[in-house]
Amino acid sequence: MYGVVTRNAEEAGWGEFDRGFYEVKDVTGRSAEPLPDAVNMVSCFGDNAAADADPSLVPVDDMGRPATRDRTYFDWAYVCPSREEYRQGLFEIIDDCVAANEDVRLDDIGFPRPEYCHCGFCERDFEESAHDDWYAWRASVITEFVEAATARIPGRVYMTLYPDPYPGHLYERAGIDLEALEAHVDEFVVPLYDTAYGTTYWLETIAKGFQSALETPFSVELYAVNVDIDDLIHATEVAAAYGEAVFFGYDASNARAALRRMDADEREGVSHGEPSS
Repeated sequence: MYGVVTRNAEEAGWGEFDRGFYEVKDVTGRSAEPLPDAVNMVSCFGDNAAADADPSLVPVDDMGRPATRDRTYFDWAYVCPSREEYRQGLFEIIDDCVAANEDVRLDDIGFPRPEYCHCGFCERDFEESAHDDWYAWRASVITEFVEAATARIPGRVYMTLYPDPYPGHLYERAGIDLEALEAHVDEFVVPLYDTAYGTTYWLETIAKGFQSALETPFSVELYAVNVDIDDLIHATEVAAAYGEAVFFGYDASNARAALRRMDADEREGVSHGEPSS
């Protein structure tokens, strides 16, 4: 099964794709109307616009350094997952998505890095919680959010995971307790992005790691923008050996060309080789 991730409404319905993911809210804060014929995606705690409009929403580490896109490690600004008023806004967006299509994908779930967040809200909530361990409290915040969000989604729930399957890393980095979240998620999506895919051994290694770590089905998302079609095809073959499906990000035309080539080669009996580097 193949799908596309796009910000262009018309591309979500192209016939070459079995599934279309449409960004209703992305990390810039840009919003769009949900589509009835696509799985609508919501960037939850990545939001440049919200962070710019209200810097008090941004997570800070124990030295007060904010998780904004002008700092090392961050490609976009984050919003603290503890902020109840912001979460209520996310729930309203999810409700709008469900009204159009009962399947929803939750993106950018979690705290930004292990050292976050030490804002006043987080410090207070931790002190008032039943948890003695800060990491356990962070995980409870994320699990409770996902549980509340998915309770509003009657269809299939997709959730994006940061591409690190090493035991304990997602828990420490983002507050993601995979075992707890698997009860609420129908399918995880792991973006394994490269601008060339000249080698694929790393792709196979990470995908295999998630295959071992998860009971829940997962799919692999590949980057398709300006990637050579032969290299994209090879990466697709590797990803398909491990994931339930392969999704292509942000260049539907290139992805469509790769799928058409694969279909033509299959009919002509052409092989691109075994999934390997």
